[in-house]
Amino acid sequence: MKFIHLSDLHLGKRVNEFSMIEDQAYILKKILGIIRDEEPDGVLIAGDIYDKSIPSVEAVGLFDDFLKCLAGQKVPVFIISGNHDSPERLAFGAELIKLSGIHIAPAYSGKVEPISLKDNYGAVHIYMLPFIKPVHVRNVFPEEPVESYTDAVRAAISHMDIQESERNILVTHQFVTGAQRSDSEDICVGGADNVDVSVFDGFDYVALGHIHGPQSVGRESARYCGTPLKYSFSEANHHKSVTILELEEKGNLVIRAVELSPLRDMRELKGTYEELTNRKNYEGTKVDDYLHITLTDEEDIVDAMGKLRVVYPNLMKLDYDNQRTRENRELTGGETEESRTPLELIMDFYEKQNNQPMNEKQRALVSELMEKVWEEAL
Repeated sequence: MKFIHLSDLHLGKRVNEFSMIEDQAYILKKILGIIRDEEPDGVLIAGDIYDKSIPSVEAVGLFDDFLKCLAGQKVPVFIISGNHDSPERLAFGAELIKLSGIHIAPAYSGKVEPISLKDNYGAVHIYMLPFIKPVHVRNVFPEEPVESYTDAVRAAISHMDIQESERNILVTHQFVTGAQRSDSEDICVGGADNVDVSVFDGFDYVALGHIHGPQSVGRESARYCGTPLKYSFSEANHHKSVTILELEEKGNLVIRAVELSPLRDMRELKGTYEELTNRKNYEGTKVDDYLHITLTDEEDIVDAMGKLRVVYPNLMKLDYDNQRTRENRELTGGETEESRTPLELIMDFYEKQNNQPMNEKQRALVSELMEKVWEEAL
């Protein structure tokens, strides 16, 4: 049985104030072409459909068109909400929509019923677990000892009726310990959102969402397919793709990727103003690619952004790398405030105020309080 694994569409996203909606429409058409060619038995979409819990009209319309095309191809689709989605809004009308073969997981209520498909080897059971936090599971199962994200996911899975002798797929949206992050992802305080991969041992394949770079974590069959587009310059060297998995008899699983080519790539260029305005020096770069340019001129160029946008209209970010900026980085220790976690900032502030670092007990207390605030805010 063949499935295509997608996630983190982030429809409606803006990157450095540039709308990505045209690029997203283009890449969804490419994905539909892959689905037509591959003829899968199902499509798994592992959360973060939208970039905001209240998505734009354009984003909703784009996803609606995508689902209509999938329904027209009569491909079963299995969708969960991610941390950027509103599970209630995403699942509106789900009971009606599933008549077209589009299955959308409701907001987590403690009950996750599998949807089963059959082939020559028997049944494949698909479980859809939306993004959950410890507070969600404690509200449903107050008797469960849930303190961490690992506890929460383990408890949620323990209440699923999994037949381990048959083939089982889990579609979920969490940060699995050891995964490599990108700048465009939400980072939880102190890494408290980590989930240990061992909680997924009962599943033949785990279709993960949340991390933007394609990768397997802990084992080959626990996999992030990554975003279909680059959403930060930390992803400039990523090769975006969709993941295809084929299950034969239990224990026999083949995973491969089909690469995606965007409408506009995201690239980083470095050089002097004179070098960069001579496009012959950068022939591999399309004129409308999204760019981060680093100028190496020792003197600032007046209105460099405006001038360079005449040559590169989708210039998103501009900075300098010269003697002055290197000296500034040395003075600040080479680390910006934006690169540090909230917990690290508080620990640094505490040490400056008290002339001594936090002890482990204080650090644990602050981390716990920040996690509670983060849970209530979302």
